[in-house]
Amino acid sequence: MAPLCLASASPRRLALLAQIGIVPEQILPVAIDETPQPGESPRLCARRLARAKAAAARAAGAAGFILAADTIVALGRRILPKPARVEEASACLASLSGRRHRVLTQVVVLAPDGRAGERLVESTVSFARLTPAQIAAYLESGEWQDKAGGYAIQGRAAMFVRFLGGSHSGVVGLPLFETAQLLRGLGYLMP
Repeated sequence: MAPLCLASASPRRLALLAQIGIVPEQILPVAIDETPQPGESPRLCARRLARAKAAAARAAGAAGFILAADTIVALGRRILPKPARVEEASACLASLSGRRHRVLTQVVVLAPDGRAGERLVESTVSFARLTPAQIAAYLESGEWQDKAGGYAIQGRAAMFVRFLGGSHSGVVGLPLFETAQLLRGLGYLMP
């Protein structure tokens, strides 16, 4: 069987794959510009970025199967950032407080023979109303760093989640059911 390359530096995606018994033979983080384009919808942004990551991994010499993903947190059509500063993370959490938002994760798999498969998984998450003290304590934990929307559902932010509709693993960063289906459909996993 051809090897699998994960086009991501995310320890969360690696751990999720391990959860279903998949250990990529290669991990190839790719650097692409993840800035949303003007007027770009969250759905189109996630799709474009995941495809760009897969293509960048192929261009960098990844052989075999390539798995890439991108996760977007959206309030309506507004894409929340991966905050670089604590002030941005605070603004994200304040905007999510007491509201529903969507988490979209696009998965792309490229097969060695040139075939490709992709899925967009959309989940709905509802946060409780957060007090200033809760936001401050979360920010102090540092868990917000390098997280879309400034939170990690698999960590301390789980205590803020009133409702989750969809894929928990998709909110973490890689929807496992859909990823396994894509890999199996392109010949990586045995049916």
